[in-house]
Amino acid sequence: MQPSDLDETGDEAGEAADEAAEEVRRRLAAESGDVEAMSVLGAMLLRRGDLDGAEPHLRAATAAGDRAAANNLGVLLHQRGYTDEAAGWWRIAAVAGSAPAAHALGRYHRERGDEPAAEYWLRQSAEQGHVLGAYALADLLEHRGDAGAERWMRAAAERGHREAAYRLARALDRRAARRSGADSGTEAADEAEQWYRQAAARGHRRAALHLGTILEKRGEVQEAGRWYLTSAKDGEPRAACALGFLLRDAGDSESAAVWWLRAAQEGDGNAANALGALHAERGETQTAERWYRAALDAGDDNGAYNLGLLCAEQGRTAQAEQWYRRAAYAGHREAANALAILLLHGGDETGAEPWFSKAAEAGSVDAAFNLGILYAGRGETESALRWYEVAAAAGHTEAALQVGMARLRDGDEREAERYLRCAAGGGSAEAAYRLAAVLDARRPPEPAHGLGESAHSKTECEEWYERAASQGHRRAQVRVGMLAAARGDVVEAARWYREAAEAGSRNGAFNLGLLLAREGSEPEAAVWWARAADAGHGRAALRLALVYARRGELDEGQRWADRAVELGPAEVAERAARLRDALRQELSA
Repeated sequence: MQPSDLDETGDEAGEAADEAAEEVRRRLAAESGDVEAMSVLGAMLLRRGDLDGAEPHLRAATAAGDRAAANNLGVLLHQRGYTDEAAGWWRIAAVAGSAPAAHALGRYHRERGDEPAAEYWLRQSAEQGHVLGAYALADLLEHRGDAGAERWMRAAAERGHREAAYRLARALDRRAARRSGADSGTEAADEAEQWYRQAAARGHRRAALHLGTILEKRGEVQEAGRWYLTSAKDGEPRAACALGFLLRDAGDSESAAVWWLRAAQEGDGNAANALGALHAERGETQTAERWYRAALDAGDDNGAYNLGLLCAEQGRTAQAEQWYRRAAYAGHREAANALAILLLHGGDETGAEPWFSKAAEAGSVDAAFNLGILYAGRGETESALRWYEVAAAAGHTEAALQVGMARLRDGDEREAERYLRCAAGGGSAEAAYRLAAVLDARRPPEPAHGLGESAHSKTECEEWYERAASQGHRRAQVRVGMLAAARGDVVEAARWYREAAEAGSRNGAFNLGLLLAREGSEPEAAVWWARAADAGHGRAALRLALVYARRGELDEGQRWADRAVELGPAEVAERAARLRDALRQELSA
């Protein structure tokens, strides 16, 4: 047994100011037949490792009925390898009420597979307040799945047992995860943190790692870093790896590499991958490849996936496929998705589809979206929509846009709005524009803005139009310009029309021309109408025909009228034809 199982009576030798003098005093008392002195002297010698010197004193005290001596004699015999004989003396001491002996006896029976006897003696020890007995009993009950394990684990933790504190925290952590969102889950998480903190403060390196993780998730990065550092210095590679990521995020890649190196050398695959990525970013591809291989050797499938990415970036397609396959067969979902993309680009749609499916079914959001694209390309609308919905539910912006547009086509405006809001909130300019259009169609018309009246306030739909416009969406820019013009804000309208026009929007160019013409800048307006007409805008061509007709440039007017007839729409073509005929008559007169 461990020295912590020693049982002593009277004053402990370690508490004496002069241990040598204490030993002499005990020897004299033992030689005179003092049983307690024999017991304490035997314990002192046993603790020092002097088994030969301790044994006669412990045997003599045991023969005189001293239970502490009986327990310590058991410890001595166990250290000599006479385990069964040791158990006999532990039984004598335990029956006499020795908690350490009951703990030792319980451990003895558990090692031999006699769990009922082990539980009996460990319970005797635990109920007497013996911390090691409480922990051993909790361990036995937990192994058996007994709900009573937590009570004894808590008892051991409360008495300062650091491993018990850590294991109690882990149990509470798991309970919190099962009850995520409920009040009981929050309480369990809070209590788990307290026990992690106590275990970490007592030097438990894994507790320090978990405490750091909790603090990092909460945004308390500095304190998290301190606990990661404590754990890493005690030899925990996962903490060294986590500390590396914190340092990298703080912009200190050099220090991050130091801790990743320490963790990778201890066999941490995640750290090896991080080192590989760091070297890849620096263009040191050979070193990156070496670390990715080290990660793979450590059992981290990300190593194979990252090797695939590295090879793909270098144009080594065959090798990339090989590494993707290795990771995909090991269950790496993003590798399966990457493999499918590689096969698809190579023209092997039949080979790509099952890998997309495997990745999507394993939870890859990108793969679910890609499956949607694959099915949509085949015209399998329902299958495509099903996978778009899966990806959208996981927060994929483009997938949410696709579902929203499908719902619009089906006439389900409420569902369309829900998906479009998700996509627009995720940064999709097209979704923001389409959401704005839905809201725009729903709102009642506003009264015209009169001179001297306050401008109308912006509606939600205009705010979405503006979000899309600020992301470069040309139709949104035109619409924002129109709404600004309706409010009487000519400067703002012109700004948005010009931005759309310069990005290639023919409607933007046409509307900018209208605005400039109203402001008396017809020559500049004609420039923008010409740009719009050249891009296929019939109304712009008609406006140009009218401008040139008024100027008396009849040939140019007729040319633009012909262009307007070609471009349409019908009402524009009809007006342009009348104008063209009039210009012809004028020219032939």
